[in-house]
Amino acid sequence: PGRVSVAAVLPAGGSGERLGGATPKQFCAVQGRPLVSYAVRAMERIRWISDIVVVVSPDNIRTMKTIIEKYGHKRVVVVEGGITRHRSIFNGLKVFAEKEFSRHPLQKPEVVIIHDAVRPFVEEDILSKVVMAAKERGAAGAIRPLVSTVVASAADGCLDHSLERARYRASEMPQAFLFDIIYEAYQQCTDYDLDYGTECLHLALKYCKTNAKLIEGTADLWKVTYKRDLYAAESIIKDNLSQEVRVITDVKETVAPIGFLLSESLESQIKVEAVSISQSKNDSHLQNILSGQCYNFVCVNDKKCVIQETQQLVDMLEKSDVPLLYPVVLIAVHLDISENNSFSIGIEELASIKKFAREMKKKNILVYGLLIQYK
Repeated sequence: PGRVSVAAVLPAGGSGERLGGATPKQFCAVQGRPLVSYAVRAMERIRWISDIVVVVSPDNIRTMKTIIEKYGHKRVVVVEGGITRHRSIFNGLKVFAEKEFSRHPLQKPEVVIIHDAVRPFVEEDILSKVVMAAKERGAAGAIRPLVSTVVASAADGCLDHSLERARYRASEMPQAFLFDIIYEAYQQCTDYDLDYGTECLHLALKYCKTNAKLIEGTADLWKVTYKRDLYAAESIIKDNLSQEVRVITDVKETVAPIGFLLSESLESQIKVEAVSISQSKNDSHLQNILSGQCYNFVCVNDKKCVIQETQQLVDMLEKSDVPLLYPVVLIAVHLDISENNSFSIGIEELASIKKFAREMKKKNILVYGLLIQYK
């Protein structure tokens, strides 16, 4: 994909009637954050996607711009949608092709990804596959096995026939197209297509004779449609957040193995990355660790000043956009290796640690402390 210019169009203009309630599903909060923000973030974190066009209804343009500002989204343009899905996607494509449609026209990409704003869990692997297939074949889309058998009813409401489930697939997102092909298809299609159609791959076939390559997608490409799907999405996000931890150890070489005992015991349950700052001698390794999307940290140290040792990591977290997205959990483990068994942290320092934790909570960083006396 790095050798192909790629942009993304995210239709987000649905009313969410099947979800129920006044708020369209793309703006419903999941873990305190609108669903559309997750989909934008999924695209944004992929560096080879140059521009992200989000198409929303006129009533929600201000809401979408507020979300972009609040969550620090980059490379995103908000476009006013039409009254149907196809008309909205067409508007999104026009930003790249018609100067009259946009005061700041975007560079036309070679390949454009079309992805629903209510499918928050798309990964780079499937995006890469559909882009490369579209580059080769003109169009490509993700598919999944049918969960239920499709039946047709007769005029009297009784079963007429059913489809052989093994022969059919459900069309999902993402889909990708050579820009010129999908744009030409939209220019040629009828008002009936624009008003009643939903399948972009069908337009490419009908008007440009382009047979799309179908790519087997993963189970997490599902679309949030009903209220129960919001709870499922929240569960997936929480589960993903808890599956990775970074253990950062800064102790004397003589007791360094103690810091890594934690890593070894956790590795059988979750993904663990460990680094010793005292061995790396600089913070470049620490910055590399923070560049990934991790939200759980354990800092092990044996220094007298607990807060100062934690502050370096907190400063780096603040400079990143990580705490903007989800709460960050930071556990500061202080190893007391003094000879006596007296409590090594005084009341004053304990009070300052609690104050520090309260201040960090306002910045979405949850700081916890753990004292381990070790002989």
